[in-house]
Amino acid sequence: MTEKIMAIMKNKVVIPAFFHRHHILLSFPYPFVIPVPCCHSRILLSFPRKRESGYAEPMKSYFVYLLTNHTRTTLYIGVTNDLKRRIYEHKNGLVEGFAEKYRLYYLVYFEETNDIYSAIEREKQLKKWNRKWKDELIEETNPEWNDLSNGWFE
Repeated sequence: MTEKIMAIMKNKVVIPAFFHRHHILLSFPYPFVIPVPCCHSRILLSFPRKRESGYAEPMKSYFVYLLTNHTRTTLYIGVTNDLKRRIYEHKNGLVEGFAEKYRLYYLVYFEETNDIYSAIEREKQLKKWNRKWKDELIEETNPEWNDLSNGWFE
């Protein structure tokens, strides 16, 4: 970045006057300025893409998952970036809320994606579905409604 955009002096950032608080992204090892268009800024800068710079970010996985109780009467739909950790939290009561209240400990369905936005969108879509559609989705891959997390924590 040019000196006009940012000057780093002894791990401190000097932010030019045309940037505002919402342009600052806190990151290791120091905060840096991200020029973004907004209602009061017409500054557009071009940055090299990661693949052009030779830097390859590892692929991240995100999961949309469905939990149920032992009687299969209630479903919970959630999103996480670490399915095993999240299921462990549910099973051991480390997460307060709906799933704990209704004892939803059985993982009966999950989908994996590399995009958090599509995972969140899918979660919202599934939450709008009626119960029959959700049951059919589960039964396509898990007709016995077995706990897919059996054996994960032994």
